[in-house]
Amino acid sequence: MRFREVFETATDRRKAHRALLAVFLDMLEDFPALDGFLKTYERWQEGILNYFEAGQTSGPVEGINNKARVIVKRAYGLKSADSLWNRLILDLNRAKDIVVHTISEIHDLVAGFRTIFSPACT
Repeated sequence: MRFREVFETATDRRKAHRALLAVFLDMLEDFPALDGFLKTYERWQEGILNYFEAGQTSGPVEGINNKARVIVKRAYGLKSADSLWNRLILDLNRAKDIVVHTISEIHDLVAGFRTIFSPACT
């Protein structure tokens, strides 16, 4: 509860850093086995504290990356980049919320992505 409170109330990275350290010290007193969690925080401290600069996360991008991984696993491997893009677009199912292009414009956009990413998808 206190951990979440830090993310909801800290107004800058310095205050957040102090508050998180206080939470971690209390946590280690009660649960010394969580030392590995603290080591992870220390390793990613800069990135975690960056959140307090602008309140932005990479959550949406991570979500799309995870969705793509799930599609590949669920399909037992895809034969082409076309299949991945088609499944990803269908699974994200957000077209109705953000449609600003015609179908032919979307096809052109996807063709551009294929040009960039096809060498990586073998």
